[in-house]
Amino acid sequence: MQGRLSSWLVKHGLIHRSLGFDYLGIETLQIKPEDWHSIAVILYVYGYNYLRSQCAYDVAPGGLLASVYHFTRIEYGINQPEEVCIKIFVSRKNPRIPSIFWVWKSADFQEKESYDMLGISYDSHPRLRRILMPENWIGWPLRKDYIAPNFYEIQDAH
Repeated sequence: MQGRLSSWLVKHGLIHRSLGFDYLGIETLQIKPEDWHSIAVILYVYGYNYLRSQCAYDVAPGGLLASVYHFTRIEYGINQPEEVCIKIFVSRKNPRIPSIFWVWKSADFQEKESYDMLGISYDSHPRLRRILMPENWIGWPLRKDYIAPNFYEIQDAH
């Protein structure tokens, strides 16, 4: 079953895949990485003016990585705002997704965290860097195939 946004995207010839609805009735769509930037701009123009959250996860060891965005369409006088969830799957060998920082500034630290923990590069992000792990940390701690080092260096211990 298609939701309102999916039907609108089909009507305008925008390629996506409907993943159905979650337990709250929020529509979930899959978008290809190469289509993401243009569809993100369209979502903003369509009225999804609030990025509620962005996260990422490792689908399976050695498998795909996913970047997930939750958007809300906030309008005055509406008691139940419309929401949508967007999922973008990428190969772990070259995990690159266009950044939406230039559309929603609130994506800044959320995309940095996904980069830091899973190694997903967000193209055109102005300051993509590690924010939780040291800059010289090797690997991506939230990947399911990550092997934790058997030592931890204590910094600034006196």
